[in-house]
Amino acid sequence: MARLNDDAQWIILMGFLVSFSFFFLAIVVNQSTVVGQTTAESVIEFPKNDIRDIRDVIIRNTTLSNQPAVKSDIIAISMSRKNAVVDYIARPDKSADIHYNNGVTEYNENWTPR
Repeated sequence: MARLNDDAQWIILMGFLVSFSFFFLAIVVNQSTVVGQTTAESVIEFPKNDIRDIRDVIIRNTTLSNQPAVKSDIIAISMSRKNAVVDYIARPDKSADIHYNNGVTEYNENWTPR
Protein backbone atom coordinates (compact mmCIF):
# COMPACT_ATOMS: atom_id res chain seq x y z
CA MET A 1 0.00 0.00 0.00
CA ALA A 2 1.34 3.37 -0.89
CA ARG A 3 2.42 5.59 1.95
CA LEU A 4 0.42 8.81 2.37
CA ASN A 5 2.16 12.04 3.16
CA ASP A 6 1.86 13.55 6.67
CA ASP A 7 -0.83 16.07 5.72
CA ALA A 8 -3.12 13.36 4.31
CA GLN A 9 -2.66 11.22 7.42
CA TRP A 10 -3.74 14.12 9.65
CA ILE A 11 -6.80 14.75 7.48
CA ILE A 12 -7.85 11.09 7.72
CA LEU A 13 -7.16 11.01 11.48
CA MET A 14 -9.24 14.16 12.03
CA GLY A 15 -12.03 12.65 9.91
CA PHE A 16 -12.13 9.59 12.19
CA LEU A 17 -12.06 11.80 15.28
CA VAL A 18 -14.97 13.93 14.04
CA SER A 19 -16.94 10.81 13.05
CA PHE A 20 -16.54 9.24 16.51
CA SER A 21 -17.48 12.56 18.13
CA PHE A 22 -20.71 12.71 16.12
CA PHE A 23 -21.47 9.09 16.99
CA PHE A 24 -20.93 9.76 20.72
CA LEU A 25 -23.09 12.90 20.64
CA ALA A 26 -25.86 11.01 18.84
CA ILE A 27 -25.90 8.38 21.60
CA VAL A 28 -25.99 11.04 24.34
CA VAL A 29 -28.84 12.95 22.67
CA ASN A 30 -30.77 9.73 22.12
CA GLN A 31 -30.49 8.78 25.81
CA SER A 32 -31.55 12.24 26.98
CA THR A 33 -34.77 12.06 24.96
CA VAL A 34 -35.55 8.65 26.45
CA VAL A 35 -35.09 10.01 29.98
CA GLY A 36 -37.27 13.02 29.22
CA GLN A 37 -39.99 10.83 27.76
CA THR A 38 -40.19 8.50 30.76
CA THR A 39 -40.27 11.46 33.14
CA ALA A 40 -43.16 13.03 31.24
CA GLU A 41 -45.02 9.70 31.19
CA SER A 42 -44.74 9.34 34.96
CA VAL A 43 -46.34 12.77 35.41
CA ILE A 44 -49.17 11.79 33.08
CA GLU A 45 -49.73 8.49 34.89
CA PHE A 46 -50.39 10.16 38.26
CA PRO A 47 -54.16 9.70 38.79
CA LYS A 48 -54.84 13.06 40.42
CA ASN A 49 -58.52 13.22 39.52
CA ASP A 50 -59.18 9.61 40.54
CA ILE A 51 -57.65 10.26 43.95
CA ARG A 52 -59.68 13.45 44.35
CA ASP A 53 -62.92 11.71 43.44
CA ILE A 54 -62.37 8.80 45.82
CA ARG A 55 -61.19 11.12 48.58
CA ASP A 56 -64.34 13.24 48.20
CA VAL A 57 -66.61 10.19 48.39
CA ILE A 58 -64.78 8.86 51.46
CA ILE A 59 -64.97 12.20 53.25
CA ARG A 60 -68.70 12.45 52.56
CA ASN A 61 -69.12 8.84 53.70
CA THR A 62 -67.66 9.48 57.16
CA THR A 63 -70.89 11.28 58.11
CA LEU A 64 -73.29 8.57 56.87
CA SER A 65 -75.10 6.17 59.16
CA ASN A 66 -74.82 3.09 56.89
CA GLN A 67 -71.05 3.28 56.71
CA PRO A 68 -70.06 -0.44 56.28
CA ALA A 69 -72.31 -0.93 53.22
CA VAL A 70 -71.06 2.25 51.59
CA LYS A 71 -67.45 1.32 52.35
CA SER A 72 -67.80 -2.05 50.61
CA ASP A 73 -69.40 -0.30 47.61
CA ILE A 74 -66.53 2.22 47.37
CA ILE A 75 -63.95 -0.58 47.45
CA ALA A 76 -65.79 -2.66 44.84
CA ILE A 77 -66.46 0.22 42.44
CA SER A 78 -62.89 1.56 42.60
CA MET A 79 -61.54 -1.92 41.86
CA SER A 80 -63.87 -2.57 38.94
CA ARG A 81 -63.80 0.88 37.28
CA LYS A 82 -60.34 2.26 38.09
CA ASN A 83 -58.42 -0.98 38.79
CA ALA A 84 -57.30 0.55 42.06
CA VAL A 85 -57.18 -0.85 45.56
CA VAL A 86 -58.86 1.62 47.88
CA ASP A 87 -59.26 1.23 51.61
CA TYR A 88 -59.94 3.60 54.44
CA ILE A 89 -60.47 3.61 58.16
CA ALA A 90 -63.09 6.03 59.46
CA ARG A 91 -62.80 7.05 63.11
CA PRO A 92 -65.54 8.26 65.48
CA ASP A 93 -64.11 11.80 65.44
CA LYS A 94 -64.89 11.92 61.67
CA SER A 95 -61.22 11.60 60.63
CA ALA A 96 -60.08 8.98 58.11
CA ASP A 97 -56.95 7.20 56.92
CA ILE A 98 -57.18 6.87 53.14
CA HIS A 99 -55.13 4.39 51.08
CA TYR A 100 -55.08 4.33 47.24
CA ASN A 101 -52.95 2.03 45.08
CA ASN A 102 -53.39 1.37 41.36
CA GLY A 103 -50.16 -0.56 40.81
CA VAL A 104 -48.23 2.50 39.66
CA THR A 105 -49.16 5.15 42.21
CA GLU A 106 -49.57 4.67 45.93
CA TYR A 107 -51.26 7.41 47.93
CA ASN A 108 -51.82 7.57 51.69
CA GLU A 109 -53.52 10.37 53.58
CA ASN A 110 -54.62 11.02 57.13
CA TRP A 111 -57.64 13.31 56.75
CA THR A 112 -59.05 15.26 59.69
CA PRO A 113 -62.01 17.65 59.57
CA ARG A 114 -61.38 21.33 60.17
